[in-house]
Amino acid sequence: MHKPARGPRTERLTDNTVARIPLALNGQHVIRDALCPGLFVVVGKRAKTWTVQGDLRRGSERQTIKMALGRTDEIDVAEARRLAADVLDRIRRGEDPRGGAATGALTLRAAMEAYCKTMMRRGRCDRSIDGVRDGVERVLKAWVDEPLVNLGKDRRRVVERHDELTERHGPYAANGAMRTLRAIYNHAMKLDPDLPPNPVRAVTFNAETRRDTGMGAADLPAWEAQRVALSNPIRREFHLITLLTGSRPEALRLARWEHIDVARRVLRIPSPKGGAKRAFDIPLSRPLIRALIRVRRVGLVLYPRQSVEWIFPAASASGHIAEHKEHREDLSKWGNDLRQTFRNMCALAGIDPLSSRLLMNHQVSRDVHDGYLTKSALMDSLRAAQERVSTAIMAGLAAPVPKRRETESKMADPAPARAARTERKPSPRDGRIKSQHISNATL
Repeated sequence: MHKPARGPRTERLTDNTVARIPLALNGQHVIRDALCPGLFVVVGKRAKTWTVQGDLRRGSERQTIKMALGRTDEIDVAEARRLAADVLDRIRRGEDPRGGAATGALTLRAAMEAYCKTMMRRGRCDRSIDGVRDGVERVLKAWVDEPLVNLGKDRRRVVERHDELTERHGPYAANGAMRTLRAIYNHAMKLDPDLPPNPVRAVTFNAETRRDTGMGAADLPAWEAQRVALSNPIRREFHLITLLTGSRPEALRLARWEHIDVARRVLRIPSPKGGAKRAFDIPLSRPLIRALIRVRRVGLVLYPRQSVEWIFPAASASGHIAEHKEHREDLSKWGNDLRQTFRNMCALAGIDPLSSRLLMNHQVSRDVHDGYLTKSALMDSLRAAQERVSTAIMAGLAAPVPKRRETESKMADPAPARAARTERKPSPRDGRIKSQHISNATL
C-alpha cells in the first residue's frame, strides 16, 4: 500500500530557520511561508531560492505565475515578503510581472531609484547612496533612460564604456562605475529574473593596488611643521584629530558636540561607512581631549553660530568643514594618508591587531567566534590602546626635524597655506583666542 504523497510543509520562516535549512541531497523541495501566502523557499542541491506564486485571472482564463525573487543568502525574510507582496499585488491587478512592460520599461534610472530605496531601508549611509546616484547620473549619464534589457543584451557596449571611462577618468573611476552598474542590475534581477544575465560579467576590471601613503614616526616632524603653518586653526586641529583617531575624514567632518560623551570619554560616530549599523565610539585620549578643547575655543571666536552644533565649524553652506583636502605643497599628507599613518603607529606602539581594527572600525572576521564580541565591554582596553598610540604620535610630532628634511624644506616653494575656498579664512580676531578659557565640562 502506497503512502499518500506529502505536500510542502508550511512554517513561519525567519532568517535563522532559513539559514538552518540543509540543501537537498537530490532534486528540490519547497517550504512555504506561513505569514505570506504565495511565498516559499525552493531548496535545491546548490542554493535556496525565494519564489512567489500566484494565479493571474483575465476573464474566464487563469494562469499560474511563478517568479524567483533571489537567493536566500542575498535577500532576508523581510525583503522577500515585501517583494512577494509587490508581485502578488500586480498579479491581482491583472498584470503579468514577468514580461512586457515590466521588463522593457525598467530603465537604469528606475532601477537605480529602487536600489537606493533598498539601501536606505538597510541603513546604508547617505554618502554611499549619493555615490550610487553620482555613478549613474554623472558617469553613466548617457544611459539613465536606457532600458536595462538593452544593456543586458549588448554586453559589448558595456565593455566599450568601461574602456572609454578608463581612458578618460582613470582605472579606479571606471571600475567604480561598473561596480555600481553591476549592483543595480543584480538588484533589478530580483524583481525581474527574466532580464538577461548581468552584462558587467563581460567586463575585465582594471588592476587596482592599495595606495601606500602612510607616514612612519620619522616623517611626523616635517608634517607637523607643515600643519602648524596652516592659516586656519580649525583645519589645523581637524588634521591632527584625524591623525590621532585614524578616522575617515568624511565621518569626522560631520561630528557634532552632542556626539561627545564626557563621562565616558568617547566620540560617537553615528553614521560611518556602512551606515548606522556600523556606528561606533572613538575613545578619547588626553591629546585628543586637549585638541577638542582648542578647536572648541577657536570655534567660539571665529564661527560662534556654527560652533554651537559642529565640532569643526566653517562659513560653508552646511556650517561645518566641507572639504578636508589641502594643497600638497601646504600639507603633504591628509585624509586617508593619516588613516594609514594611524595604522602604522598602532603597529609601532605594539597595539594588537584586534584592538587596532576596533579603533579604526574595520570589519572584524565574520565567523561565529568574533560574532560574540561586544565592543562596549572592551572600551577600557581600547581607551588604554588609544592612549598609547596618541603618546607615540605626539612624541613623533614633537621630535626635531632631521637636517636633511630641513634642507629639503628650504628648497621647497614657500607658498602660503590656503584654506578651502568653501570656507572663510580666520579673521584678525584670532588674537583673541589666547585669552579665551574653556574647561573639560564645556565639551
